[in-house]
Amino acid sequence: MLKSRYFLFLLLFFIGWSSRASFILLPMDEAQQNHLKAYGITYWCLDKQYKASWLLNYRGGSFLLPDAPEIRKECQIRGVTSEVLSDGDANAILEEISSPSQNMETVVLEKAPKIAVYTPKGKQPWDDAVTLVLTYAEIPFTPIYDEEVLSDGLLLYDWLHLHHEDFTGQYGKFYGSNRNSPWYIEQKKDAEALATKLGYAKVSEEKLAVAKKIRDFVIGGGFMFAMCSATDSFDIALSAAGVDICEPMFDGDESEGNYQSKIDYSQTFAFKDYILERNPIVYEFSDIDMTTKRSNVPMEKDYFTLMDFSAKWDPIPSMLCQNHTSLVKGFMGQTTAFNRDLIKTNVLVMGENQINGEARYIHGEKGKGMFTFYGGHDPEDYQHRVGDAPTVLDLHPNSPGYRLILNNVLFPAARKKKQKT
Repeated sequence: MLKSRYFLFLLLFFIGWSSRASFILLPMDEAQQNHLKAYGITYWCLDKQYKASWLLNYRGGSFLLPDAPEIRKECQIRGVTSEVLSDGDANAILEEISSPSQNMETVVLEKAPKIAVYTPKGKQPWDDAVTLVLTYAEIPFTPIYDEEVLSDGLLLYDWLHLHHEDFTGQYGKFYGSNRNSPWYIEQKKDAEALATKLGYAKVSEEKLAVAKKIRDFVIGGGFMFAMCSATDSFDIALSAAGVDICEPMFDGDESEGNYQSKIDYSQTFAFKDYILERNPIVYEFSDIDMTTKRSNVPMEKDYFTLMDFSAKWDPIPSMLCQNHTSLVKGFMGQTTAFNRDLIKTNVLVMGENQINGEARYIHGEKGKGMFTFYGGHDPEDYQHRVGDAPTVLDLHPNSPGYRLILNNVLFPAARKKKQKT
């Protein structure tokens, strides 16, 4: 009798052992109570040297993590939904994903990328959507600015976000509406002082030098992400190298005559054939932006659609478009969206507003690196204005628009695999 009980105990022990939890799944479909912090958990695991996998197109782009007490605890602390899986459960999911009939793919995440945010000193996290969501998701980043960039500080990082900067030296084209505002006067004074300190006669010349360093960072293999005016002003600055496009209120002297004819589109990342806005009173850099051409896009219909890519054949855009919905709420900015006719043919449109065909979310390669441009200022503040209250992400933990930013943050962690052609 005792012997029978012993063998029954062993049998139950081995059954329990074979079915024990070995993995944690962070579902990224509607079951997830905090999508944004789920990215932070995944980054935290990578930083702790745990292995992780990104399950493209499986339940909204879920994450598969090893089972460990500290990971379970961290999910609980941060309010992230997790599901405990046995080896058999996990293998069944991976087998389903690997099937040629499924538009899914498993991408191994290797290491936590080192993140830099190009932003002026003293900016608060809510001044910029990326710093806001990185802070909320508890993903560490280092703020850097012109001095660090010009001293080759970018070499320390894998991923760079550009704050809503004006790389043309026109102070964001706020002259018409805010030239008498104390904050505008102070920012112009600070920018001029920094340019002088760094050895440049004009802010436009100093910003061009910064833009070139960022360009070289990408060409050398870095990942760059930009939103709002940091997208088109970056390309415009590169294309206008050596050409004075600034009016006297910006740099103290007249712009060059017929400077439009001297723009070199071959130097840009994403845009071509654009016409610069010469009027310093107009709050616009060029005709790249669609903000003033959106009269047929009312707020209640302002959504953009994410493109559907093959996860097995096009893993890069698939990673960047992972979401629990393909329809994302639109939002405004100085640069809200991009004129599709002015996007280079080798640049991929990943999200568009189908009412007027504008591009909202684009991606491309430059040298050994890659860049992503995302139109608009704040995915959960439709028309953010200077001085508006900050967005509280605790009210938007499942924001599809903010998820796109975090896709880009984790993207450099993916094991490098040759793109299929």
